[in-house]
Amino acid sequence: MKKSMENLATSKITGGRRRPLRIRRKYEIDRYPNEALAGKQVTVTRAVRGGANKTALKTADFVNLSSPGAKTVRSKILKVLENPTNSDYQRRGIITRGAILETEAGNCRVVSRPGQDGAVNAVLVK
Repeated sequence: MKKSMENLATSKITGGRRRPLRIRRKYEIDRYPNEALAGKQVTVTRAVRGGANKTALKTADFVNLSSPGAKTVRSKILKVLENPTNSDYQRRGIITRGAILETEAGNCRVVSRPGQDGAVNAVLVK
């Protein structure tokens, strides 16, 4: 894993080494992505910048389904059908925004960010 997003000690165009002007800040440190899977619900809470906490899903078994003109219902996730974000995510069955899920109520598209929000919200797909 990279230590941070910023490369503070890049090389010069001549090939020489550039010394960093400062050290990395705590907020610049990179993290592993939190990839939600289908399964018994497990959440993770982590501290973020500003003293707040962020709740993320590791695994989710239910989705909040909404359809136009109907009430929002909770439906069980059967499997991940498609994930246009990444073909590797599709193969591994990772739930991200835009993923197509098969549920008991039918196929739906995820509109929330489970790794960031801590909930799986979706709309029915015709």
